[in-house]
Amino acid sequence: MMAATLAQGKTILENAAKEPEIVDLAEYLIKMGAKISGHGTSIITIDGVDQLKPAEHSIMADRIEAGTLLIAGAITKGEVTVEKCSPQHLEALVLKMREAGFKIETGKTSMTVFKSNAWDAVDITTAPHPLFPTDLQAQFMALMSVANGTSVISETIFENRFMHVNELIRLGADITPKTRVAVVRGKPDGLTAAPVMATDLRASASLVLAGLVAKGETMVNRIYHLDRGYENLEAKLSSLGAKIRRAE
Repeated sequence: MMAATLAQGKTILENAAKEPEIVDLAEYLIKMGAKISGHGTSIITIDGVDQLKPAEHSIMADRIEAGTLLIAGAITKGEVTVEKCSPQHLEALVLKMREAGFKIETGKTSMTVFKSNAWDAVDITTAPHPLFPTDLQAQFMALMSVANGTSVISETIFENRFMHVNELIRLGADITPKTRVAVVRGKPDGLTAAPVMATDLRASASLVLAGLVAKGETMVNRIYHLDRGYENLEAKLSSLGAKIRRAE
């Protein structure tokens, strides 16, 4: 889409991503003089222009970080308010968390999850926006690993998106992975600490969340994956009362 703004003629992108980040980028390019239509749908049309001009734009809130922090509050049986976010971008997550039994209040730019001592297992299937985001699947699996009952998590977007499963199992989670489906049998009594290894960005976040509720000290290795998508996550969690630190 960025390249097409300065290409000669009309460019049509088919099977385009519909995520809010695509819309946000398109809106910024339009401020710079680009001619783009259809952003937010599966077909984006770009009419090339000769040049772009400078423009100012405020980047949208990171919905995946917001969702991760909301799940962090839920899994630790705490009350957490995530501010300066866009709840309308996380309706699928909020819906599933409410289905599991959590009380969640949303404002225009904030979300609050209230303390719950127990929650039920629910099934999810990842799909393009506005359905359940694949980038929150691993974190939600950590939440389901300590739920009451059995959940089925289906991944339809990315292959190899279950690499965190074996690491969660090391923490005591009861999960049976298949090619695109994982069966999670919740263990409300909790998990047990162990050294684990992050395999990708969202997997690392799920291991941190699981480590927050595992009995004992959990060490998550290879957190350079985590740093690709979260800024000072340990500091934010520490400010909420988590006992977490970065080790050299």
